[in-house]
Amino acid sequence: MPSDALSYPHYPLRNVRLDTLIRLRWLAVFGQALAVLVVYDGLDFDLPVWPCLAVIGLYAWLNVALRLRFRGNQRLEPDRSAWLLAIDIAELAILLFLTGGLQNPFAFLFLGPVLISATALPVRMTLILACFAIVCATALMFVHYPLPWSNEDPLELPQPYMVGVWLALLLCIGYMSIYAWQIIEESRQLAEALAATEIVLTREQHLTQLDGLAAAAAHELGTPLSTIALVARELQKALGPNSPHAEDVKLLREQVQRCGDILGKLSQLPGPGEPFERMKLSSLIEEVVAPHRNFGVAIAIVLPAGAGAEPEVARNPAIMYGLGNIVENAIDFARERVEIAAEWTADKVTVTINDDGPGFAPEVLDRMGEPFVTGRRQRNRAASENPGLGLGFFIAKTLLERSGASLALENREFPQRGAIVRVRWGRADFERPLVGAAA
Repeated sequence: MPSDALSYPHYPLRNVRLDTLIRLRWLAVFGQALAVLVVYDGLDFDLPVWPCLAVIGLYAWLNVALRLRFRGNQRLEPDRSAWLLAIDIAELAILLFLTGGLQNPFAFLFLGPVLISATALPVRMTLILACFAIVCATALMFVHYPLPWSNEDPLELPQPYMVGVWLALLLCIGYMSIYAWQIIEESRQLAEALAATEIVLTREQHLTQLDGLAAAAAHELGTPLSTIALVARELQKALGPNSPHAEDVKLLREQVQRCGDILGKLSQLPGPGEPFERMKLSSLIEEVVAPHRNFGVAIAIVLPAGAGAEPEVARNPAIMYGLGNIVENAIDFARERVEIAAEWTADKVTVTINDDGPGFAPEVLDRMGEPFVTGRRQRNRAASENPGLGLGFFIAKTLLERSGASLALENREFPQRGAIVRVRWGRADFERPLVGAAA
């Protein structure tokens, strides 16, 4: 049974699309130009309007050059995206230098490029851009042109207030960047884990459907094999026992008979119209447990006595993989024994897996079932193997929930030791035929 020690491809962060940055830059160009003209003409404040417009024009020219140089749908490498975002910070810093430094309320726009980097670029580049923005903000505290204001009533902001603005800007850059990065990282991990779940489920379905393919092959090969057997028998009669080819014909008949025996076994598998046979719950548990009986841990299966008709389930790859992964985790952590207990009523089916290991760590228990959360130690496995990413349990939980199950995790009560995983279905969900199975 596959485990969460399997290696799943790690998908890198998607590179930033150039067209997205260009559109955001045009928005910045029009917004900055409008702000400068409104302050200069609308409010009649004195400011170096031509240097400001020159900076904005140079910024717009760079946007045009990028559009001509690259395709709009091209995705930029992280380092190129970081350079473009650094230019955005530098352009904003120059405009703020000409219009009052940190006294200008638009100084908080320093947060924009850093926030974009936090959502799309590696952490190292986000830290570099954040440091660059902080350096620019710190320099603008001390070096800048006067804030555009009325000459009759000049605005003088006290130094402690400016220090507060500087600190607020630093805290915003740090907090918002970390917050955005954390949210995007969790979304990315969840997307990767769900993709891995689909891969595992598809593989399990393909493996299960091999039974049907084998049965179909046995059915199709039966007729030509019978013809070969008939011809070989007639050849043996025609040649007689003294023919130099008698031994060859005898060997041919023996091999034909052997092929017939093999096809007879394959014919007992489900046919092409019924790819998933049904089995009792006890048989399902035994099949899940069978690959794990040689790991040095005793595995006990406990079934209730006199509990009524035993539920039957389709050979569901999701249930088999999910239970198999939980059993394997229990074996990895167990010291000597793993117990699998099944219970059923007229409306419920429950499978409980418990071990005598250390149990779930308190800091892990509340997060079990999330992707990339693990406390796994490996038993009887090569030391060079991947220790696991906690992805297997997430996949198992997702597949079991798709089959209608709910999972509950807990530790044994002291002084007993060990973890308990309880998987519960409604009986109707458990016995429901799979879509595509034969009626």
